Amino acid sequence: MALSDSLPISEILEMFRENSTDEMWFDYDSEADVLYVNFQRPAVADDSEMNEDDTIVRYHKGQVVGFTILNASTR
Repeated sequence: MALSDSLPISEILEMFRENSTDEMWFDYDSEADVLYVNFQRPAVADDSEMNEDDTIVRYHKGQVVGFTILNASTR
C-alpha cells in the first residue's frame, strides 16, 4: 500500500486491525519525540514509506510490521 498522502485515522486504525497480532509493543523516545508501534519482536523491516505527516509505515516481506510517528507529542 502506497502512502504518498496523509491517511485519515480510520485508515490507520484499519491497518492496525488488519496487521496486528495478539501483541503490540509501543516504545517512546522522549529525547527524539518518536513513537514506535511494532507488531513483531524483534522489529525488523526491509522497506518503509514516509507519509507527508511524518508517519513512517514499516514493512517486512510486504507486510506491515510497525509504524514510526515523528514529533509524536504534537499529535
